[in-house]
Amino acid sequence: MRIVVALGGNALLRRGEPLEAAQQQKNVAAAVDAIEPIARHHELVVTHGNGPQIGLLALQADAYKDVSPYPLDVLGAESEGMIGYIMEQEFQNRLPGREVATLLTQVEVYPDDPAFQHPEKFIGPVYEKEEADRLARERGWTVAPDGDKWRRVVPSPEPRRILELKTIRLLMDHHVMVICSGGGGIPVVLREGGGFHGIEGVIDKDKAAALLAQQLGADGLIMLTDVDAVYTDWGTDKQAPIRHISPAKLRQHRFASGSMGPKVEAACRVVEGGGTFAAIGRLQDAGEILAGRAGTIVGHAH
Repeated sequence: MRIVVALGGNALLRRGEPLEAAQQQKNVAAAVDAIEPIARHHELVVTHGNGPQIGLLALQADAYKDVSPYPLDVLGAESEGMIGYIMEQEFQNRLPGREVATLLTQVEVYPDDPAFQHPEKFIGPVYEKEEADRLARERGWTVAPDGDKWRRVVPSPEPRRILELKTIRLLMDHHVMVICSGGGGIPVVLREGGGFHGIEGVIDKDKAAALLAQQLGADGLIMLTDVDAVYTDWGTDKQAPIRHISPAKLRQHRFASGSMGPKVEAACRVVEGGGTFAAIGRLQDAGEILAGRAGTIVGHAH
């Protein structure tokens, strides 16, 4: 099967962990260990989150005052290269003889997307409120609460088209495992006179993974995170895991926009768009999820 595997931010950095390269390498090794069995038997395209990394790059760039801070699209490209390198190397170490390539991926968004008027996508590390307010004043950020901490928020426009799609297909036709569309891809808009330019924003990685799966004609999308399944009534004494469900029935439930909501929407889009299945579950359960024995499986048969 052709499968898009989307690794959540926990595959690289868990909440509270230091933003260290060694820590990311350790976590990526664990992620690759979990999905290696799938990679041995199926055609994989791998994508990933980049929130903490792009936030760190922004802070590092801002600390150097001799040049203007780099825009988010450039930082997104930097994070794609950095994370892709770590993942690519780990896959090559685990799968000798398998060709692996990381591809910087531009994703078109529309300049009139309403998200530009309502920034709400979290990026970067968490702060205490006082520190977040100070950074907002000094850097012109928009900040919002994330649990008991605060983080920067930026626009998150809808992904419309993956510009490097032909290149991804070309690589896959030659049996190359492709790591692409990291962090949702680099958001770009079409200029009036032709050509593209980057914008200040971050595309939701799950929606971008769904678009990637659809445009590649993938059989399925597996979103791996730190939660074992999608739950109804999450956080209450009535919470219950959803194991197998159709998109129509899944859409009857409501989920938090800042956490499970985008994953649920992505899963529904893939199956409604012709995919065989979409799944959401824990990283360490990847093999069991593909076998239908763990996680939440979204498909037409249920």
